[in-house]
Amino acid sequence: MRGTERTSHEEARVAETLKKGSRVTGAAREKLAADLKKKYDSGASIRALAEETGRSYGFVHRMLSESGVTLRGRGGATRGKKPSSS
Repeated sequence: MRGTERTSHEEARVAETLKKGSRVTGAAREKLAADLKKKYDSGASIRALAEETGRSYGFVHRMLSESGVTLRGRGGATRGKKPSSS
């Protein structure tokens, strides 16, 4: 449980330093990209990450793309052939 507290504290600190509209460069950008990549790979949506970091959807999308993440397709119901019941 202790590790979770530290992680959320670190995230809050990172979010504080990365105010919306401020330029993110250098080590801070690399750390943010790595954090976003890890969370996205573990199932978080781009919209959820954008809300969590206080950044726009486009910013998070660009950061993920720059860090080499394979973006997931859109969710929702998929249409296609129904499986045969025989």
